[in-house]
Amino acid sequence: MEQTEKKILLIDDDSRNIFALTAILKSRGFIVFSAASAQEGIEMLLQNKSIKAVLMDMMMPEMDGYEAIEYIRNKEEIAHIPIIAVTAQAMVGDKEKCLQAGANDYISKPIDVDALLQVLANY
Repeated sequence: MEQTEKKILLIDDDSRNIFALTAILKSRGFIVFSAASAQEGIEMLLQNKSIKAVLMDMMMPEMDGYEAIEYIRNKEEIAHIPIIAVTAQAMVGDKEKCLQAGANDYISKPIDVDALLQVLANY
């Protein structure tokens, strides 16, 4: 994967999650952009066409990950970007709910770094 292909947008309302994931991904050669809300993340996607994938927290105030995914999938210029749902909800059916909402993949918190890297390698 070329450097330009390793740009990821992390959308999460918890700054601790952003800090930890950014550190891990940067150490693996990714360029990480972050947004503290879904609205901010959508604006970043619309402005930065070089972002190749989104890690989307599903449980956020105002606009949650499900609403954000639906918005992104209905916006032609960004609808193609892979979205990986990241959530603490790991109950039966949660993965299917995220995929049905339009996420390309799903990973549960606490995040297994190796599993995350494997998922990202698919995109």
